[in-house]
Amino acid sequence: MSGFLDGKTIVIMGVANKRSIAWGCTQAILDQGAKVILTYQNDRIKKSLERFVPDDLDLIECDVADDANVKQAFETIGNQYGKIDGVIHAIAYADKDTLTSGLVNTTKDGYDLAQNISAYSLIAVARYAQPVLNNPASILTLTYFGSTRAIPNYNMMGVAKAALEANVRYLASDLGENGIRVNAISAGAVKTLAVTGIKHHGELLKESESRTVDQKSVTTSEIGNVAAFLMSDLSTGMTGDVVYVDKGVHLI
Repeated sequence: MSGFLDGKTIVIMGVANKRSIAWGCTQAILDQGAKVILTYQNDRIKKSLERFVPDDLDLIECDVADDANVKQAFETIGNQYGKIDGVIHAIAYADKDTLTSGLVNTTKDGYDLAQNISAYSLIAVARYAQPVLNNPASILTLTYFGSTRAIPNYNMMGVAKAALEANVRYLASDLGENGIRVNAISAGAVKTLAVTGIKHHGELLKESESRTVDQKSVTTSEIGNVAAFLMSDLSTGMTGDVVYVDKGVHLI
């Protein structure tokens, strides 16, 4: 069965486990016929991925905390696969103290780490992916409603997501002449490993579900389907956008 991503090669960064949004994106993109390359941070993550990732999905090491590592990863991808058609950046991190403390208690080191991994890394990924991206091509990242509203206990991650969304707009402007579009999905709250790091995450998930238009939380599959569309040539008219995939939570 053919799909609207037939013949495309997509790099997906940030798959942690079967519950992660990035894995939902991976499955949706595979269903539409694309070849997928996954990146992993270190050997521990690689071993975790090998437990459930099909053997025909290639794995490339890439630690976004190190620009040289990002550069090497995309050079390796270019050498092995030639040109690619898109990158999904599904990476964010803050240390436990920073995540669980109010913003007023955030240290400089905690601030810098969260911004580096969660926001700056998109810039590095775009810079080093650019030489191996086709025209047209798509870069997509994942954000959350806490970038524009003070969500209880989201704290420093909300600040980092706000920076990430600004990065999307400026990168879209920078890369447009090369046929590379840059967008973000603002995903609804989903029970992932990342969400469990937020204090009182159960309350957040329950509140988010109560604010959806049908009282049902968005799924990683639904988010993945929109990601597949944004990776495809069906979305060549969209760039610099934050697309909400939260079943209407942002409306209220």
